[in-house]
Amino acid sequence: MDSFFSALSQHAFLQTAVATALLASIGCGVMGTYVVVKRIAFLAGGIAHSVLGGMGAAVYFGFDPLDGALPAAVAAALLIGWVRLHWRAQEDTLISALWAIGMAVGVLFIAKAPGYQADLMSYLFGNILLVPRESLWLMATLDVLLLTIVGVYHRQFLAVVFDEEFARLRGIPVDVFYLLLLVLVAVTVVLLIQVVGLILVLALLTLPAAVAGHYVHSLGRMMLIATLLGATLSIAGLALSYGPDLPAGPTIILLAGAVYLASATLRQVLDRRRARLAVARDGAQGALHD
Repeated sequence: MDSFFSALSQHAFLQTAVATALLASIGCGVMGTYVVVKRIAFLAGGIAHSVLGGMGAAVYFGFDPLDGALPAAVAAALLIGWVRLHWRAQEDTLISALWAIGMAVGVLFIAKAPGYQADLMSYLFGNILLVPRESLWLMATLDVLLLTIVGVYHRQFLAVVFDEEFARLRGIPVDVFYLLLLVLVAVTVVLLIQVVGLILVLALLTLPAAVAGHYVHSLGRMMLIATLLGATLSIAGLALSYGPDLPAGPTIILLAGAVYLASATLRQVLDRRRARLAVARDGAQGALHD
């Protein structure tokens, strides 16, 4: 880690990588909290993997992969959201099919694109060290968009996430806000693919928020803790991978997974201890009454 932090002050690409991690962690913390609380990780995975179709098409027609990623992510979010709202009986099967179709379309476009698409492979598996500085502006813009929409419609999202039926009774257009929520998840996927790639994006989207959910139950606090944790894990994973020259994306995910498992184990131990104390306290109170 010492070599990483000493190199950080000297190399612009490392500074860009750290800035990328910080910007990605904002969307990761905010939207990951919604994904975990609403339990729509499977839908988020379908959106993430469908993006490959748009990226492959963009490369085939001579555009930057990110030019195809955002429209494909939004289209996949709306389609998957529509399936979830109108085809609940076959929801899992249809989303799995869309997931596979999006990946297959992307692979076909990549196969027909001239030359070896090294840049596209970095989007699949992530390479935070190769993120161009110009992409930081796109990421910052998407973060501002996310935070603005969440800030304006936070109460509506809160109602949709926790109690859709009550939200309908209050006159909230649940379907509209549910689809908007999925579109924001799609935007977050585009933020994260440059850090860990499409293959691993779901882990970084959910694990920091899941760890935060072990200790706090307020949605706002979960978002804040998940954002800070996502930034810490991303930079720590980047630092750990720098010395031995390991792929940064998988290192970040392994670190996040280890933190999640440790947190889940600790939470389980604390819950059991609390339950034993409650039983002992109830027994003592019963003995006093007797």
